[in-house]
Amino acid sequence: QVQVVESGGGLVQPGGSLRLSCVASGSIASITAMGWYRQAPGKQRTVVAAITSTGRTNYADSVKGRFAISRDSTKNTVSLEMNSLKPEDTAAYYCLAIVTMTGTTGDVEVWGQGTLVTVSS
Repeated sequence: QVQVVESGGGLVQPGGSLRLSCVASGSIASITAMGWYRQAPGKQRTVVAAITSTGRTNYADSVKGRFAISRDSTKNTVSLEMNSLKPEDTAAYYCLAIVTMTGTTGDVEVWGQGTLVTVSS
């Protein structure tokens, strides 16, 4: 079994910064990629940023230049540094880990419970 837990959400004023963190734990043989998604009320969940095991990153156009994703593969963690936050960044942020579990082949997707980010004055 694999668990993914996010932390670091909260209330921030427009123009401010927040750092989200996510840790994957459990029966993990390897992690192919980790990423952050967000879902605003009444909207679909969309990708924010992702990073592969080789360090390749991908960002949604709306956050390019403002957000930065990083990963510590030794600790199975991924972080999202969010700067110049806007009200439209308000959403629940979810961490996704694509992992191969110990003793198995093939990847599975494991989601965290989410952490709320509110950007408001």
